[in-house]
Amino acid sequence: MIITVFGATGQVGKRIVRYALAKGHAVRAFGRNVTGLIDEDIRVNKLEVIKGFVFEEDDVYKAVNGADAVLSALGGGFDGVDKTRSLGIKNIASQMQKAGVQRIVALGGSGTLEARGGGFIMEQPGFPNEFLPVAREHTQAFLNLQQSDLDWTFVCAPTINDEDATGNYITNDTYPPTPNKNFIAAGDIADFMIKEIEQPGHVKQRVGMSAA
Repeated sequence: MIITVFGATGQVGKRIVRYALAKGHAVRAFGRNVTGLIDEDIRVNKLEVIKGFVFEEDDVYKAVNGADAVLSALGGGFDGVDKTRSLGIKNIASQMQKAGVQRIVALGGSGTLEARGGGFIMEQPGFPNEFLPVAREHTQAFLNLQQSDLDWTFVCAPTINDEDATGNYITNDTYPPTPNKNFIAAGDIADFMIKEIEQPGHVKQRVGMSAA
């Protein structure tokens, strides 16, 4: 399988690249500064490093054209001014549709999950004010995917620990999982995202995650 990875140098993205290569996939790692991804620990013959900008239509089109699936772990600022997550996903979705690539699994935040009483979790009383700007960005990214014709899955992660996969995690569609520890290893997110493109089980769903 040919997989294009956006946000390939972040704590989740770099693990997506490494784990996908270990499973025999061909990986296109896209980013502004991705040269550091090439090292002796990964099979570089299956890794194509693509330097580009997620807001540039031609850059993104070339990265997704001919791919079997796209994995997005886009990051950015937390102040709401940085629109990498929302507008980046919007451009990725647009270029995927032009290229005829249908499957995308994208990373967002837990504030985009549904509250038990209705509405997004980020809209509920008590949601931390300092996380509202980035939660709005994640939610707009989700809405951009939802409005597309793609086969999307939106992973709504809680606090992410910069750790490799433990294999010890739980998921739940639409709502947070129960019990919810409110944290997850970056490697477990990468593991889930790769498995989801290999054997889709949550198409057109938001997925909450937690360490088990």
